[in-house]
Amino acid sequence: MNAFQRMDTALMVDESKQIFKVSRQAFVDPDILEAERTRIFDKCWLYLGHASELPKPGDFVTRQVGGRSILFARDAKGTLRAMFNTCPHRGAQVCREKHGTAKSFQCFYHGWVFGLDGALRSQPGEASYAPDFKERSTSNMQQVSRFETYRDFCFVCFDKNAEPLDSYLGPVKEYLDVIADQAEMGMTIVGGTQEYSMRANWKLLTENSIDGYHALTTHATYFDYLKATNGGLAPVPLEGAARDLGNGHAVLEYKAPWGRPVAQWIPMWGDDGKREIDRLYQGLVTRFGEERARRIALYNRNLFIFPNLVVNDIMAVTIRTYYPHAPDFMTVSAWALAPKEETDWARKYRLFNFLEFLGPGGFATPDDVEALEQCQRGFRNSTEAQWNDISKGMGKATPAYDDELQMRAFWSNWNKHVFAASA
Repeated sequence: MNAFQRMDTALMVDESKQIFKVSRQAFVDPDILEAERTRIFDKCWLYLGHASELPKPGDFVTRQVGGRSILFARDAKGTLRAMFNTCPHRGAQVCREKHGTAKSFQCFYHGWVFGLDGALRSQPGEASYAPDFKERSTSNMQQVSRFETYRDFCFVCFDKNAEPLDSYLGPVKEYLDVIADQAEMGMTIVGGTQEYSMRANWKLLTENSIDGYHALTTHATYFDYLKATNGGLAPVPLEGAARDLGNGHAVLEYKAPWGRPVAQWIPMWGDDGKREIDRLYQGLVTRFGEERARRIALYNRNLFIFPNLVVNDIMAVTIRTYYPHAPDFMTVSAWALAPKEETDWARKYRLFNFLEFLGPGGFATPDDVEALEQCQRGFRNSTEAQWNDISKGMGKATPAYDDELQMRAFWSNWNKHVFAASA
């Protein structure tokens, strides 16, 4: 029996003493990673992509999601499809391109041809097969059994008995609405996918993505840079609150001094920028009223959707997902999101903000990678130095954006999944 099998929890929790600790074994044990794969990634809703990535019939992308190769396509009727990228004949990947436009998909191994909906169209030597072979469902590419969308955010689930996406998301939908409502004509992915990796446990990136506590220290260089610019900051305090959204989901919502092209002006953007931001803000007021317009324009959101999706609506909007390949290694995919109707001026500054802070070469990501990899190195001492402490803000009626309620929400749900069947 391994050490994981002897555990019944990875948490040390005492609400009365405001103690919430996580065993560092959770970050290093390969048996825990295997349990995560079967009890979390095989059971929970996982982000696949955004509908705007497939604007017309025939468009497709291939993705690795939850350890599976998925073909995400828009068929000839305009219907979005999520299919396992596996030929029903001998198992080869049917589509070998990352993205493109096609009229059909052909497996290079034996030449079987499939429609955009995954249905078998033809194969060499058809006369040698049974007369009804093409009518059999087993001759087609297999559809992912659970595929649902919300506000153009597309998800898959490999558990046929999982709850519907709508109830799984719950209060998350309110925050996706606030983000999607930035656009009158809908949001769109800008450019392609940014992909990178880090030598750290995937749960460290979950924590970091909703951790307001580390910003002023880990990203001190970014704040020093903004202070040194001519008008790079607005006179806005960095303050806000954290919220547990259930099912392991959580959010930080807060004000911050950087510019937001949706519409928070900074002096660096000049008079032309002021006019554009005022126009955008008045458009939000017209559509939603003053109170909601202020929330959309002036408040930032770090939104986490269990188990591995982050939507950061800060100085730009990024979608980020990640997957573990080993206890100390993960791959990360990220996309920039923007209103379809955005002007050239707003798009320019949105992408500048995205690349400057959020991109793999920006101020934030290299800092975060270094911090998380340093944590993973520190976990080599986990036999003796056994616990992480995430108790900040326990006992508060309204935890602040830089407290740790959001991490506790994640870990409580993670623990429930991982240890539910371990007894």
